[in-house]
Amino acid sequence: MRKPRNYDAELKALEDKAKDLKARKVQQLGELVIATGADALDVEELAGALIAMAETKDTAKREAWASRGQAFFRGNSRRSAKATDRDPGGTQAQPGRPQPASSNSRPA
Repeated sequence: MRKPRNYDAELKALEDKAKDLKARKVQQLGELVIATGADALDVEELAGALIAMAETKDTAKREAWASRGQAFFRGNSRRSAKATDRDPGGTQAQPGRPQPASSNSRPA
């Protein structure tokens, strides 16, 4: 005879996985805000900009934003590649990745 499935345990495992994925998404969005320098904006400014972007139906604008985003992730659109954006080992900070604690990527 087959062992009966434990639907409660499977459902709990799926809920835990969904919770972990949501937490990872939130963390990555926060890292993206920091990597782009948008953390220097007021919360209201950032929220307003994101709302305006989400409401935009103009495909030309959306394509232009997508192109800038792709360039950013390729590393072609870094705001500056100053020494302050590098870690002590001399490697450039990666977009979308947290900065090392010793890095001073933006002025206070």
